[in-house]
Amino acid sequence: MPDSPHIVSDVMTHTAVAVGRDAAFKEIVQLLGQWKISALPVIEGEGRVVGVVSEADLLPKEEFRDDDPSRYDVIRRLPDLAKAGAVTAGELMTSPAVTVQAGATLAEAARIMAHHSVKRLPVVDASGLLQGVVSRGDLLKVFLRPDEEIADEIRRSVVAQLPSAPDLDVRVADGVVTLDGSLRDRSFVPVLARAVRAVEGVIDIRMDFHDAA
Repeated sequence: MPDSPHIVSDVMTHTAVAVGRDAAFKEIVQLLGQWKISALPVIEGEGRVVGVVSEADLLPKEEFRDDDPSRYDVIRRLPDLAKAGAVTAGELMTSPAVTVQAGATLAEAARIMAHHSVKRLPVVDASGLLQGVVSRGDLLKVFLRPDEEIADEIRRSVVAQLPSAPDLDVRVADGVVTLDGSLRDRSFVPVLARAVRAVEGVIDIRMDFHDAA
């Protein structure tokens, strides 16, 4: 077991709420409200994720409910107008789904979320079958990791691996790491900084080194 939740499967919600292609509009709205979530994976067969239906996919029905769109709006917002007339998950969903594999790192999942501007990702296995769901909140849980646990990992997996066994004091307060002591070769500073930042739960790093005697 890793020192900290390095991969998506460590923090994801394993019991994922999902719907089939034929799920009705009202059922989708009810599930989103019941589970207090913003999106649902759409699955078929044995659980293969074929799309995602989100609150954003549902809103056009309300937006265009009593509106007579102009020709310009019809051309510019054709996908939204199509969703305004949709009544099932298969018609409403965004496909292909933006997903992440269970073995992906938390950093990879965060990058996918940011790139696609989504709050939740279906987690799939190598065959595309649904394994769970990971949210922004799940990824942020790593910053609740105890300070001493972070410090211990830095001492063992970072400082102890450096050449010449540098005499460094490692302290962590509210996720902020402070390193001070002697460092014989200053060329290791960038490498050390990158390695420390890669430890789960680290919010920032401060370094105060002096030359070894």
